[in-house]
Amino acid sequence: MSADSHPTLPPVRLHSDAELARDALGAPLFARAVRLARWAGPGTRVGVGGELAGDQLPEAAAVLGLDADDADSAGCASQAWRVAVDTGLVDVTEPEDDGGESGAEGVKGAEGAEERFGTAAPGEDLALVTSGAPGDVLDLWLAALDTVLADAAVPDLDDLVDALDAGGEIDFDRLDWNPGREADFLDGVLANLYLLTVTEGGAADGPIPLPVLAASMVVPDDMGEPTDAVLEQVSDAMMRLDDQFRQLEPIGLVQFRPVDEELMAEADGPLDAETGGADDEDVSRYGMVRLTPLGLYGIRARMLEAGVDAPAVGELAEKGADVLLDAVSLYSENAAQAEIEQWLAGREQPAAAAELLAAARGDDEGGPLRRLRCQQALAPTGPEAEPAVRSVLDDPELGGLARVWLAERGVSDVPAPDPEMVFWLTVDTIAAQLAADGETEELPLLMETLTAHHAGFFEQVWRVEHPSTAYVLEAMGRLHPDRKAAKEARKAAFKARSRRPA
Repeated sequence: MSADSHPTLPPVRLHSDAELARDALGAPLFARAVRLARWAGPGTRVGVGGELAGDQLPEAAAVLGLDADDADSAGCASQAWRVAVDTGLVDVTEPEDDGGESGAEGVKGAEGAEERFGTAAPGEDLALVTSGAPGDVLDLWLAALDTVLADAAVPDLDDLVDALDAGGEIDFDRLDWNPGREADFLDGVLANLYLLTVTEGGAADGPIPLPVLAASMVVPDDMGEPTDAVLEQVSDAMMRLDDQFRQLEPIGLVQFRPVDEELMAEADGPLDAETGGADDEDVSRYGMVRLTPLGLYGIRARMLEAGVDAPAVGELAEKGADVLLDAVSLYSENAAQAEIEQWLAGREQPAAAAELLAAARGDDEGGPLRRLRCQQALAPTGPEAEPAVRSVLDDPELGGLARVWLAERGVSDVPAPDPEMVFWLTVDTIAAQLAADGETEELPLLMETLTAHHAGFFEQVWRVEHPSTAYVLEAMGRLHPDRKAAKEARKAAFKARSRRPA
């Protein structure tokens, strides 16, 4: 996973480790790997790479409750065994090289010589499945995920057969397969799927159409109408993803609805889904995918390992208020609220309120948004927080915030703010909204509300000693719904700029 693609991501809401561990144990491929690990014993024979001897695959398939005579069942058993070996659920001792010739794995050699095999036994890590902590189970599952992802980046068997040269070796030039490139492509796809899932207002509430995901990897951001060549690349990417997600579903990473096989049979040329104009049923025929809760955990773990900042709601619960307010300043309002609630849950309200207010101070660029998030954090607190709030009534940066908190609770003896504090709070509030959400449709109404009851507002506000005064006035000059007020705001912005030291 590249840390450059998404250097900072929205926070993800993860299930508890216990819930995720249950999901991991219930993932079909992982559960099969566990069953084969318990089956392994003195009679289990393995080849040079630790793979099961071919004549043991039917027995392994039967252990998994599969049809021992079915070729697909043998493939499932072989994959489950590989996962068991790679995760340490099974320990293998590979056959020693005796210098003799050998034939195909698990059968007699071409000259009738006896094939040498290694042995297998349950690994020490198998005990963690039943007696380990949830984190131990999740570590095993992550190791299994690495194996499956590596397999998913390998071309399918038909492509490999087509690429064999006369000597039986794979011609990688003809195959046009670069292992690193394929792994990077799959990592990029999963990173985009993660981003679409965790981004508020994105596709988090439903599965992602496969064409959308393929296009996110192929179509340049600045391209208007995709060319035929680009659409063909999207189609090729869709088919690659269809095959890869079929492999990733059994490990519990995704829920996947494959591309409709009838659709592929009907298609004359590349598949092309115009998701904007097709109805939901039509789009779903082109494939739909969503990350499971376990998948969100797994992709986030891989991102963290790659150095990507992929926060999770709740991880700030033990941090100080300064860290909390700085972090949630970058979150959406709902994500910030969820993080704040978990932070407050483990603290006494008087101490928490005092710590939040102290962390909200500052005339740096991030100060306004910190104070907005502080106000949000104080909103659910009760009467126990009142002494801490009252203690900052005379603070030039926090006095306005404190008055708002007290007024919302119907406290009657709140001293009126002086005009300078009113103007300062107005600038701070608008600066915070601009930092949080940008120039939204609601912002002009907020500006009108904050300025409507102050005669000569723009004649005085430009003098406010706030680092964002000029910036806020320039925004009001663009956005204020009253044209006269907007003109006055522009004049006031010029004055505010002029008075600032060079």
